[in-house]
Amino acid sequence: MPAPLRLGVNVDHVATVRNARGGGAPDPVRAALLAIEAGADGITAHLREDRRHIRDDDMTRLKAAIAKPLNFEMAATEQMLDIALRIKPHACCLVPERRTERTTEGGLDVIGGHDHLKPFVAELGRAGVRVSMFVEPSVEALEASASLGAPVVELHTGAWCDALEHRDSEKAAQEFQRLKDAAAATKRLKLECHAGHGLDFASARMISALPEIVELNIGHFLIGEAIFIGLAESVRKMRAAMEEGRKHG
Repeated sequence: MPAPLRLGVNVDHVATVRNARGGGAPDPVRAALLAIEAGADGITAHLREDRRHIRDDDMTRLKAAIAKPLNFEMAATEQMLDIALRIKPHACCLVPERRTERTTEGGLDVIGGHDHLKPFVAELGRAGVRVSMFVEPSVEALEASASLGAPVVELHTGAWCDALEHRDSEKAAQEFQRLKDAAAATKRLKLECHAGHGLDFASARMISALPEIVELNIGHFLIGEAIFIGLAESVRKMRAAMEEGRKHG
């Protein structure tokens, strides 16, 4: 039997809408509570260097308000490490970050950045925070993550989702095979396997069939869909898609 599949809801873009106008609404903490009530297993938020969406106070309030795990996405910088050690979220996902990008582009360079990343993984681990590495679906990246001592990897699904969106069936098949091979390798390396980036109802249903994956982290699509059907219904439909994919995988 495959392991149960969890849904982490990313509330970054609730904060994006709030920041476009200023003030306090819509509140990402309210969105997090609503998502949990609708079936989310945890909440993800990315505190960026430029604070373009989530802000420091949002992270503090999320940690205080939600009863489910908080996954703090962060770049491997001393400033973010200090904040994470103060807030003590359930988990920290180390991600690449550039000011010029619209969203996270590609996985973390865990091979070239191995020596830089190692003390971050160690210090967070000593503080009782589960560390995940947001990586490309390659065996080399997984092996580097395992050597860093990170217990979790999150496979970057963006290239696959882009190929699906552009109806490039050959590219989509290649990228899905990469994800499938990487997910299978996590078992040998004793890594917990998560996945995320660009997933919608259809792609979440498809990737849920991979039994090694135990968590999907989804944000932008759910917040966008909430404009039309509401956040709670968006989360419920995503859970149903995941469960269908898992059942028929």
